[in-house]
Parts: sequence; structure tokens; C-alpha cells
Amino acid sequence: MHIFGKILGAFFGFLFGGPFGAIFGLFLGHQFDKARQRSQNPFGGGSFNTSGPSQSERQEEFFKAAFAVMGHVAKAKGQVTQQEIHLASVMMERMNLHGEQRRAAQEAFREGKSADFPLQETLENVRFFTGGRFDLLQFFLELQISAAFADGSLHPSERQVLHKVAQGLGFSSDQLERRLRMQEAAFRFQSGGGFGGFGREQNHHSGSHQWQQATNQDRLADAFSVLGVSEDADAKEIKRAYRKLMNEHHPDKLMAKGLPPEMMNMAKEKSQEIQHAYDLIKKEKGIK
Repeated sequence: MHIFGKILGAFFGFLFGGPFGAIFGLFLGHQFDKARQRSQNPFGGGSFNTSGPSQSERQEEFFKAAFAVMGHVAKAKGQVTQQEIHLASVMMERMNLHGEQRRAAQEAFREGKSADFPLQETLENVRFFTGGRFDLLQFFLELQISAAFADGSLHPSERQVLHKVAQGLGFSSDQLERRLRMQEAAFRFQSGGGFGGFGREQNHHSGSHQWQQATNQDRLADAFSVLGVSEDADAKEIKRAYRKLMNEHHPDKLMAKGLPPEMMNMAKEKSQEIQHAYDLIKKEKGIK
């Protein structure tokens, strides 16, 4: 309870202005105490107050909700297959989850698969525990998209559920579709090129140089998509998009705002993906 400002305000108000000065000083002191309370509560305003959840509690809720929603998205295609379970395990490996952390993630994933899983309520809780911070909500959505794309494709039912997830987090359909295109490009970009290993031997004697050139062109196109800019964007626009994305996905900044430490590796991977795409574009376009 913050009363220090009220006491000082009333005291000095009475000292200099008598009873009326005390009342005025009490009011000023009250305003001071309110400002002090908000400064000590970075998630202040609305439902957040000094008796609200701690940083560790917010991080725990974010973590559980992320895996629960992953389970719900995986169930969208019907029966969750061994492949979906394996993909969830891959996500846990990427986060380096072991022991109790891994069991908590598995339990949340199972809860998300239940027929009566409260998706909208869960997403409302995510918005509450993040304080509505755009970059954390964006990371949550991109995490779901990344998990859905982990097998290299996106089922129509998964896309439909992702639209519900995006809406529940406060993103429009257009914003989701843009991120889906970026993630699809990122998947190809990480895989090493548009054609992958297909046709390597076939083109060994006739046109291997053309195959390599085509692959480089595809990777460059995907790099532009990763940054969310068109291939005819100028250097200024490319740099602006790169800096914006790096600022939104910087691991340390996300951690400071409430990202669970278990997800630091995922944030690092995303920032490295953005960096690699930008480096390729800079090299191919001669951007200084």
C-alpha cells in the first residue's frame, strides 16, 4: 500500500496552508502514490495491479498456453497422429526442455487436444498475462505457425484454427496470412533452397550450373519473403524492414518483457533466420 506521498503531502500542506492546504497536499500526495505504484508495476493499468501475477507466473502461463494451443492446432486435422506428437517433441527439443519442464509441456499439449479445450479463454489469458504487448503476442502466434509448418505443409483445418488463434490474440486475417507466407518462405529458406536435393544427380551432366542458379534465385526470393518485402524493394526499405523485425524479435528484449526463458532458443533461431535472410539479400544486391 502506497501512503508515503499522502502523509508528506498532508503534512507540508497543513504546514504552509492550514486545513485547506492539508487537503490539497493530500490530493497531490495521492497522485504521487498512484504514479509510484504504476512505475513499480510495468504491466499496470486495467486488470494488472500490485496484487497481480508475478513475472514468473506470467511466464509460466505463457509457456503452458503455448503448448496447449499447439495441441489444439494439431488436433484440427482430426486424430492426432504420431507425426504430430513427434513434431511437438521436436519443438520441445528445440527449446531444450527436460525433466519437469518437458512433462509440463506434454501435459499442456494433451490438454489442448481435448474436445472441450477453451481456446478463446486461453487466448484471453495470454493477452492478460502479456499485458497486451504486441511483440510477445506476435511471438506466440509465430510459435503456433512454426509448429503447424514443422512438417513442411499446412492443412486447411490447421489454417482455419490459426485464424481463430490470430483473432483471439488481436491480429487480423490479413496479418495472419502475411505471417503464414513469411513462415512458408522461412521453412524453404532454412531447408537450403527451392528445389532442395531434388534433381541434383539428374542435372549433374546437363545444366548443373543452371540448377545452382535457380536454387540461388529461389533462396533470394524466400529471403525477401522472410523480411516481408517485395523483391523490387530498395535498400532503404529493406534495411527498415530488417531493423523492425530484429527489434521485435530480439531475444533479450523479449525476455525482459516476459518471454519464458525456456523459449529463448526459439527467439534466437528466429533472429538468426532474419539475419541470414538479410545477409543474403545484402550480398546479392550489393547493399552496404
